[in-house]
Amino acid sequence: MLRSASYLPRPRLPLHGSLRHASTQRPVSSASAKSRSTALLVGLGGSVVVASYFLWPDSSRAAPTKENALLSPTHFTPVTVTSTEPCPDTNTRLMTLTAPQQSIPSLEEAAFEPIWSIYIKDDDIQVERPFTPLEGMDSEGRMKFWVKRYEKGEVGRWLHSKKPGDKIEIRGPLKTWPWREDEWDEVIMISGGTGITPFCQLIHKELLSQPSPNTKTRFTLLHSSRRPTELPPSEMLKPLIDYSQAHPDKLRLSLFVDAPDGSSHPAVPSSSLTVGRIGKAAIERATGSEKRTWWQRVLGLGASTETRVQDSGRGKVMFLVCGPDPMVSAIAGPFGRNFSQGEVGGVLGELGYDGDSVWKL
Repeated sequence: MLRSASYLPRPRLPLHGSLRHASTQRPVSSASAKSRSTALLVGLGGSVVVASYFLWPDSSRAAPTKENALLSPTHFTPVTVTSTEPCPDTNTRLMTLTAPQQSIPSLEEAAFEPIWSIYIKDDDIQVERPFTPLEGMDSEGRMKFWVKRYEKGEVGRWLHSKKPGDKIEIRGPLKTWPWREDEWDEVIMISGGTGITPFCQLIHKELLSQPSPNTKTRFTLLHSSRRPTELPPSEMLKPLIDYSQAHPDKLRLSLFVDAPDGSSHPAVPSSSLTVGRIGKAAIERATGSEKRTWWQRVLGLGASTETRVQDSGRGKVMFLVCGPDPMVSAIAGPFGRNFSQGEVGGVLGELGYDGDSVWKL
C-alpha cells in the first residue's frame, strides 16, 4: 500500500504515457484514492506547486463522465479523434483530439501553463494513462499527441486502433511542472524517446507561438533516440530545427542516436546527428563548462555566455530530464520511493547539481 500523498514531498506525475509509467502505478483502496482528491502543495526550489493526486488508475472507474461540463481533473470528458497519422517509426502515430466547444475552459487559466498533461482512458479495460499535448490546446479545443505503441502498454496500443470520428474520454488538465517566467537564465532539457513531448509543449508556448518572445531564458534541448527513424517526425522536429537556426540565442538543439544504422530522417541530415548517448561531455558543452586550456581561460575563450554568467554568481540553471528510466537514472539518478524525485545522481550529480537545479519528469 502506498503512503498517503501527504508523505510525498516531490510527487512524480508522468507525462507521456510510456511503459515505465504504466509499470510503476500501483492499485490503491477507494478510501486512499479519495484522500488524493485534495490538491497537494509541494515545494519546488523554494516555491509552491499544486499537484493533483485525484484518482489513480485503478480508481478511474469511479470518476464520472460529463458531456456538457468544462474539462476538469475530477471527471472524464468525451472528445473526438479528428486525425491520426502514422510516422516513419511505425510504433508511433501523431494524433489530434478535439474537445467540444462547451467543454473548453479559458486557456488563460494557470492549469494550461506549461507543463501540463491529460489522462486518456481505455474504455475496454478501464485503465487511464497520462499524455502530454505537444502544443497545448488551441481555441478550437484541438490537442496534438505523439503516441507510442508499447508491447505491454495498454492505452497506447488501444489509441493506435482508433480512427477519425471515434470518441474517447479524457481527464485533466493536470499541472506537472510549473514554468515561471524568467526564473532561470538557462533551462536545459534532456529527453529520450517520447520524453521529448513535455519539452515540445514548453518550447511551443514560450518561443514558437510568440512572434517576439519576451522570455529572457535560454533553452537547450538534448534529445536521444536509438536510430534516426525513431526520432520525432518532421512535423515535430522541423519547427524546432528552424527556430534554433534562426534564433540560436534563444534555443539550441542537439540530436543524438545510439547508432546511425544506415537509415535517415527527412528533417535531419546525418551530419547534424551525434552518434552516442547523451553523457557528461554533451552536458558540459550545453552548460559551457567543458575543459579549456590555460590560454583559453586567460583570454576568456571557449566558454559560453552561461558559464561566464554562472562564474559571476548571477546565473541560474534548471535541468529537466524525461525519458526511459535507465536514461533518467544515468543522467540524474533514479526516482525515489513512492514516485518521489529521489536524490540527484548520475552525470548531473557528478557535476555537482542538486535538487534545486534538477527535476525528473
